[in-house]
Amino acid sequence: MSSAATTEDGPVESPLGSVEPPAVDLEVRPSLPADDAERDAFVETRPEGTFFHLAGWGRVVERAFRHRRRDLLALRDGRIVGVLPMMQSPSLLGPLGRPKLISMPFAVYGGPCGEDHAVCLALVEEAKRLAEVESMGRLELRCREDPGLDLPGSDLYATFAAPLPATPEEALSGMPKKSRAEARKARERHGLRLSEGIWYLDDLYRLFQLNKRNLGSPALPHAMFHCLWREFGDRVRVHLVHRDRMPVSAVMSFLWRDTVMAYYAGTVPGADRECSASNFMYMALREWSIREGFKQFDFGRSRKDSGAFRFKEHQGFVGRDLNYRYYLVGNAQLPSFTPSNPKTRILREIWSRLPLTATQRMSRTLARYLP
Repeated sequence: MSSAATTEDGPVESPLGSVEPPAVDLEVRPSLPADDAERDAFVETRPEGTFFHLAGWGRVVERAFRHRRRDLLALRDGRIVGVLPMMQSPSLLGPLGRPKLISMPFAVYGGPCGEDHAVCLALVEEAKRLAEVESMGRLELRCREDPGLDLPGSDLYATFAAPLPATPEEALSGMPKKSRAEARKARERHGLRLSEGIWYLDDLYRLFQLNKRNLGSPALPHAMFHCLWREFGDRVRVHLVHRDRMPVSAVMSFLWRDTVMAYYAGTVPGADRECSASNFMYMALREWSIREGFKQFDFGRSRKDSGAFRFKEHQGFVGRDLNYRYYLVGNAQLPSFTPSNPKTRILREIWSRLPLTATQRMSRTLARYLP
């Protein structure tokens, strides 16, 4: 627990490298479960707040993966003025490795959320102190916007978000020509239809698991999806694309303010080539979003060298760099255990050839260490 120093001598030099006015009566302390409702109310009011800043995301990860919640709060006169959602994630090396502090694991966004920059600096300074005192590998802040921190960053990921058009018809007409033709053909020639219902959760999970195996990557456990539904209720929606009553694609979305966030998805192998299943699904999901009164569509994060990145561009979205920042303590370099690392290629190839039942069993263990 720490408290920022108070001075009467004007601006002071921030330890992160920028000049900030002195913080008056600012307390930074761990967030407790009893704070969850009040901190969520604060996050809901802040433009930099995201779905993953909500206490519920931490509760889901805690239940599904047994990661430890390490959230921090900043207060002035007992009033919450800042939140840093954060969790302690174990090392892939187990007890031989160093755990890490991540804001937030299994999420695309995170980082400090505060009334002003001084609050955000104080939260990050306390997180850095914890990482040092407890000999962590690193502190990882998955900031969406530039946090103004003098910390090394990564240019690996971009996020895709755009305003929704005024009418459902414009969701199709506003797509690039080739993608528009494919989506129209999927509906008119192949008869694809979109349905919404939480009862499609197991269909989604089956397709998600299959796609992750084919990509050579461990999938999330089944429990994660059900924990999300139980925690967030109507803020979690599942849509399924049918072709002649057969599921061909599915997506789980999160509802955040005026935004629909398409997050987890899966598609039957070959369905994109045969009937443009994914092309249709995201077009139809945007149509649904407009009919439901939403104003923004968040297509989520993609690596810049990936097929998902190119697919989103072909849907008419423009990628924008994410501003992830790292404070290295026990780790010598930035994290590199990603599908874009050539050193992991042989592991991905082996994984993609394993039986689905085998990858499902191993994913339940491995996913915990790949947040």
